[in-house]
Amino acid sequence: MKAVILAGGTGTRLWPISRQNKPKQFQKLTSDKTMLQETIERLNFLKNEDIYIATNKNYEDFILEQCPQIPKKQIIIEPALRDTATCIAYAAMIIEHNHPGEVMAIIYSDHLIKDTQQFQEKLKIAEEIAKKENSLNIIEVKAKFPSTTLGYVQIGKLLYEKAEHEVYKLAKFIEKPDLKTAKQFVNSFKYLWNTGYYVWKAKTILEQYKKYLPDTHKNMMSIKKDLNTKKEQETVQKKYSECQKISIDYAIMEKVPTSLVRIIPADFGWSDVGTWASLHDELTHHHEENIEKGLNLLLDTEGSLIYNEEKEKLIACFGLKDQIIVNTRDALLICPKNKSADLKKMIEKIQEEKKKFM
Repeated sequence: MKAVILAGGTGTRLWPISRQNKPKQFQKLTSDKTMLQETIERLNFLKNEDIYIATNKNYEDFILEQCPQIPKKQIIIEPALRDTATCIAYAAMIIEHNHPGEVMAIIYSDHLIKDTQQFQEKLKIAEEIAKKENSLNIIEVKAKFPSTTLGYVQIGKLLYEKAEHEVYKLAKFIEKPDLKTAKQFVNSFKYLWNTGYYVWKAKTILEQYKKYLPDTHKNMMSIKKDLNTKKEQETVQKKYSECQKISIDYAIMEKVPTSLVRIIPADFGWSDVGTWASLHDELTHHHEENIEKGLNLLLDTEGSLIYNEEKEKLIACFGLKDQIIVNTRDALLICPKNKSADLKKMIEKIQEEKKKFM
């Protein structure tokens, strides 16, 4: 199996630490390692030669610095921002060219997973199924709360158990629901969060591109024809940019017959770390616990997250409850923890009025 780590995202939901010039996958948010380094460590059952990293040119130096064990030839540079459908098609084409018939796993560089052993077990089970059934396999997780910012899948009937791991048929994909619907999903136990962890043969997914996203497939075949030639870079620049900008969920997964899809439920402590509040909740054992990093002094403070990147500036907190304080060299964020999901409104305003801080 080859793993493709997607590391080209420019997310700013954890502003001011995560920014366009250095997003969260390259930041040390959950440990003394960056999220990308944690992701690679989580894949230690694979050889370094089996790991690819897909990113854009702006982040190549971060990857070379943070992941020197990954061969440079396995860093896939996206020449344009064309969302996950194009990125994954490009990676699948490269893997099928270099390793015909190989299974590939799509892994995200900015997710938190607490149970590495179960994560690896699920990947291995998905690989076995992909080899045997030529199916499109998704590792999904049980919804822990009614999220309105995540997509869901509705699971169908139980197909079979493999080494004590259940495998279900897909009923359907569901986009981000409203709160009432999300509560119904959590209580029904028939819906899982859509993590985007896909495992399939590179050849199998390329066949689906040919059916449902034919222009992108045609562009990828043009690139494949010129791989390892003098024309490669020119062709990649031209053909990649011509691909439709769309996610793989919309372009492929919501269109393929459900009979091709296998759902493998998991419970390995997954989070996409989408807000400062979710980061606090994932790193604490109880609501009142504080999470802090850097030069801080707390007194009569509970349920708060305080991150301080300034080594010579003290943050002193007294009498606070459920607050987010994040201090960087040039920006300071202060907000109630229960409002951190609304940070996008502030980011939009910063983008309009204070662009240099993005």
